[in-house]
Amino acid sequence: MSLTPDHRALIDTATSLQGKFGLEDDFSAAAVAAALRTADGNVYTGVCIDLACGIGFCAEHAAVAEMLKHHETRIAAIVAVGKRGVLPPCGRCRELMLQVDVANADTQIILRGDRTASLSQLLPEHWLDEYEK
Repeated sequence: MSLTPDHRALIDTATSLQGKFGLEDDFSAAAVAAALRTADGNVYTGVCIDLACGIGFCAEHAAVAEMLKHHETRIAAIVAVGKRGVLPPCGRCRELMLQVDVANADTQIILRGDRTASLSQLLPEHWLDEYEK
């Protein structure tokens, strides 16, 4: 699927937040930023935090947490952006989106090359029984 104006707006929103800055020691934040649009049309954003001992988190996790604060669970589309442009979500982020709401299997993931794929395409043969259609 090619990108819509709504997809491009999400890319612009995430890009406006992305820009690594230093924290204590060698730690950083915002090397990656994410923006998502919910099924209700609301936009939520987040940035990654890179810390020691695995206690940091991905930008998509931050955006999903912001969405959950507003009692929404259904993601229509999501994008992550780093210094090299659009990034696909890591496995942990893909799993998070599906476990938050199995209907997110239909979420459009914005990918490089001005294209999208559904979350279900990125998570074939998933272990959740409810996910099977």
